[in-house]
Amino acid sequence: MSSQKSMHLCAFLCAGPVSHSHAIWRNPAHETGFLRGDFYVELARTLERGKFDFVFLADRLAIADQYGNSSETGLRYGDQDATRLDPIPILGLMAAATKHLGLGATRSTTYGTPYSLAREMATLDHISGGRAAWNVVTSMNDSEAMNYSAARHLKHDERYDRADEFMEVTFKLWDSWEPDALVLDRANGIYADPTKVHYVNHVGKNFQVRGPLNIPSSPQQRPVIIQAGSSGRGKRFAARWSEVIFALQPTMARMKDFRNSIRAELADAGRPEDASKVLMAIMPFVGTSRSEAEEKRDLHDSLVVPQVGLSTLAAHSNSDFSSLALDATVSEIESTGSQGNMAALRSIAPGGSLTIAEAGRVYGSGVMCPRSVGTAKDVAEHLLSIIDDDAADGFVLSPAFLPDSFQDFVEHVVPILQKSGRLRREYGTETLRGRLAGHA
Repeated sequence: MSSQKSMHLCAFLCAGPVSHSHAIWRNPAHETGFLRGDFYVELARTLERGKFDFVFLADRLAIADQYGNSSETGLRYGDQDATRLDPIPILGLMAAATKHLGLGATRSTTYGTPYSLAREMATLDHISGGRAAWNVVTSMNDSEAMNYSAARHLKHDERYDRADEFMEVTFKLWDSWEPDALVLDRANGIYADPTKVHYVNHVGKNFQVRGPLNIPSSPQQRPVIIQAGSSGRGKRFAARWSEVIFALQPTMARMKDFRNSIRAELADAGRPEDASKVLMAIMPFVGTSRSEAEEKRDLHDSLVVPQVGLSTLAAHSNSDFSSLALDATVSEIESTGSQGNMAALRSIAPGGSLTIAEAGRVYGSGVMCPRSVGTAKDVAEHLLSIIDDDAADGFVLSPAFLPDSFQDFVEHVVPILQKSGRLRREYGTETLRGRLAGHA
């Protein structure tokens, strides 16, 4: 490897018709088999060929119906929440088809329970040989609340307060089996050492959990913790718990500001500045020439119906702004959902002057995910410039089309990154955590 800083790579997926790109299911080249298991298996194999650190599946727990107080727009045009398969079974398929690729599932601390979550993730870590990751979310809208016996979503800071306790309990459960508690002495008939399996006996504001977990300590003991909080409270939570921070920042300036703010939060939390890897979202469009890449981008954007972006934006902001005129500005949207996303959206135009109609196009084409458009060399150099400018430790690649975007990146960009010495040529034997703790 080069003495220069290497990069980490993650792939972003939603187990449904779209991801950040709302054009995925409209791919004119072929159908996108997002309801088939083999579709995800082949994606995993492609990513492993490209020596990606891990893939994670974003998730939400309801069909979006904030825009116009109806699900009509989102379902008609296929927004980000129109369909979400459960990530855990899909990751089980991926685990069986790969040997090294890390496997991340999104699970909510607002609508999940620590014991169930601890079991799911310990199971995934065992069957994958130490490759599990948990993308921790607090969820973001009332539609999810109403599917889990609540009339309203918790307020922003309350969600994170609950999440802190959720993490404390879940960590206690993973630690309830000491690493050497499982004996498996077949000759003497001793399964486990009961003195090394401990009750949790947690009693708190939100949870009462006795424990212990009914699964022995897994290869990583705890899955890798991913977080994407970008509000002030969200960044404090991420600095306390995460090992990977996924960030969606639309400009280089915002990337650098975010990276610096995370370092400050990590210091306040008493952790080293490199304790959590910051991975920036990028949507690549790779062509044999820059003009071909631009044609791919323009084709992609032409397939996005602006209304679909407004549906997803309403879900993210937990706000029905359908009564606002399309030439109103996004500053008029009152958000009780994702504060970080709204701040980033307002930052795109000085003074928050982006209109709602423009926001629909921006959100539909990529939820503000910055693009890298050009030849494989152009894209590789762009990514390396972000790393060398100390704005990120790596990238979360978000596809414009599936499996096309990942295939293009793995076949054409990855070899350039490997030749530069900035991306591994082979996996080691480490767990996902061990790999992330290294330089590549």
